Amino acid sequence: MRCEEQSYYAAIWIAGDHGHALGACRAYCMDVGLCVTVTPTIYVYTGGSEEGVCVRLINYPRFPVDQEKLKATALHLADHLRCALCQHSYSVEFPDTTVWDTLREQPT
Repeated sequence: MRCEEQSYYAAIWIAGDHGHALGACRAYCMDVGLCVTVTPTIYVYTGGSEEGVCVRLINYPRFPVDQEKLKATALHLADHLRCALCQHSYSVEFPDTTVWDTLREQPT
């Protein structure tokens, strides 16, 4: 049997420990019925660097969802990871847009 669905994805980019992110994703996936990849990465920026992860969700053909549901799930998981990894912000990349969310006050 072969299944095919429209391809779209969400990628959560967040700083923090890979092991903690893996545990947080494992617990989240068990609670809601989800499958994600958790890939370690290193952010390099002016004046330093830090470890983090990219957590990726796809429209999995075995259990397809519409694009809005995938987006909502990714944003909810990103909020969960922000808390679990003790971070102030994250980015969620979609094929057509990127969302940056922060708890920090922004200068006016």
